[in-house]
Amino acid sequence: MYLVRPATAADIPAVRALVLARSAWLEERQMPSWRESADDVAGQAENTDGTMWLLTEETSGRVIGCTTVQQESPPWGWTELELSEPADYLYTTVTDPADRAHRPGTLIALWAVDRAARQGRTWVRRGCMFPGLVRHYETQGFSLIHEVQRTHNHVYLMGRKAEELPGLPVRTQP
Repeated sequence: MYLVRPATAADIPAVRALVLARSAWLEERQMPSWRESADDVAGQAENTDGTMWLLTEETSGRVIGCTTVQQESPPWGWTELELSEPADYLYTTVTDPADRAHRPGTLIALWAVDRAARQGRTWVRRGCMFPGLVRHYETQGFSLIHEVQRTHNHVYLMGRKAEELPGLPVRTQP
């Protein structure tokens, strides 16, 4: 069983270590990493609005993943109608590669879909910059909705309808 809980400033070192572990894994595969952003990502743990959530092992408390959730999609790339729909937007999802067999990123995504539905949201949305991540997120039930050229990046915007998913091995700590 896993626990998802809001991050706090005390979690910054654990989140930084998580980002660096994922960065090493990515670099071993000659993929772009988060290394230069490790401190910025870890700093999201001290948001006073509690938007960063941590996936932890329930018994040990070890952090095995994180994501940041906001209740507004970025204003660029979405239509006015889409922006008017209640949606959670996931970003900065990072998981410990040592736990790949347990698919922590999928657990986080499914938790977000379930949580959004229980809070009356219609959608869970996310964006990424790599076609490989698009394919990965599609395995989690997300669909590619838009592609947007930003100043320096091509961004893939994805979404999945919120729905209750009973039986997830994840418990939420308020």
